[in-house]
Amino acid sequence: MDRILQVFQNELTCSICENCFVDPITTDCGHSFCRPCFYLSWPNRSVLAHCSESQEEMQQRDFHTNVCLKQMVLIVRQAHLGQFLRSKDNRCRIHMEAKQIFCEDQRSLLCLHCSTSQEHRAHRHCSVEEAVEEHREKLLKTMCFLWEKYCESYIKLNVETVTTRSWEIYVSSKREGIRAEYDNLPPSRYMEEQNHLERLQREGKEIFEQLKDSEARMAQKRELLRGMYTELNEMCHKPDVELLLDFGDILHRSEAVCVHMPQPVKAELTAVTIPGMIARFDLFKEIIFLRHRRTHGHVFLQGSLINLSVGCDPKGELCITSQSECFLDWGAQTFTSGRHYWEIEVGDVWNWAFGVCSDDWKEKDRIVQKGLYLLGCAKTDMHHNVFTTSPPVLQYVPKPIGRVGVFLDYEGGSVTFVNVAQSSLIYFYIA
Repeated sequence: MDRILQVFQNELTCSICENCFVDPITTDCGHSFCRPCFYLSWPNRSVLAHCSESQEEMQQRDFHTNVCLKQMVLIVRQAHLGQFLRSKDNRCRIHMEAKQIFCEDQRSLLCLHCSTSQEHRAHRHCSVEEAVEEHREKLLKTMCFLWEKYCESYIKLNVETVTTRSWEIYVSSKREGIRAEYDNLPPSRYMEEQNHLERLQREGKEIFEQLKDSEARMAQKRELLRGMYTELNEMCHKPDVELLLDFGDILHRSEAVCVHMPQPVKAELTAVTIPGMIARFDLFKEIIFLRHRRTHGHVFLQGSLINLSVGCDPKGELCITSQSECFLDWGAQTFTSGRHYWEIEVGDVWNWAFGVCSDDWKEKDRIVQKGLYLLGCAKTDMHHNVFTTSPPVLQYVPKPIGRVGVFLDYEGGSVTFVNVAQSSLIYFYIA
């Protein structure tokens, strides 16, 4: 019987930890692992996982428990536990009976007589078999929640890291855009421009320091979550009786680690009014007419920004949706020279985008690339919502409300997006 159990157990062993499966999952290529072992061997959550056996790339990110394997592992564990409970090593020294009762209050194994004694009768009791499975399932449930927090922390840390690394470049590009706009205004605006740039530098530096502090806190929290998850995994793999006796306050400590999860800094520069900017653009104002048609086209912004569909509804109002079917319409006008300015009413809604594109881009597959210049606003689970394309960049400015304008300088090779209500610059792009 022991030999049969050993052979059976060998087939139910995780190749990563070399123990019996805990919450087993099976990959596309047919190999099985403990869920926690597989997750811990997947260091970079931003890329697809690889099977450690076949080295194949896994297309899936969510894995379901292999219920059949889990049930077989349970049979093996119960057989081993039964052998131990009936062994001489597990006999009560007072009554010489098998200790098959678990005292939850004192975390000890008792025989039936001890469990009904005056010392223990008021305590909570259950069979050892029942207690083991209950405790292991509590661990797995806690691990599931902990891993969700870890993944959430991982994503937020990546966002914060990208923002921190690109922040100084972003502020510098913002500075160049402001200077370019003031170059078109009278020299009397010089002091106003300097005050504007000084404020931008001061605010940019303050936010940069906040980002660095936030990144450090998030990195520390991520390591705490991973460390706690690893400890829970080790507890799950302990022999049944050892798991019961060593359980302690591990669940309470796991809950404590998940408290006070750091949130990303709201990296947002104040919108500062540039007087005279809209009046200058109005000299080149155009009325844009759109050709309406329904399409299945999409605009995909690279990285982790957003997948949007762009266009107008039947009434001519701008309409952008994350649905597979959308309105994606081209303006009737084609510009081959000169300067042109037009505005779009976006109100206070999310999920819109507009801009300009080259004829070359229109003939291709509508994948974001050189030749498509959009300003968009998308509601996501993060606080960064305003973006531009070519290349895809998050814009750390307040969400535009009301009318948004685009100024195209064909000969100058530039596109400018502005917040009309605040007469503020959103983004300046020059080829």
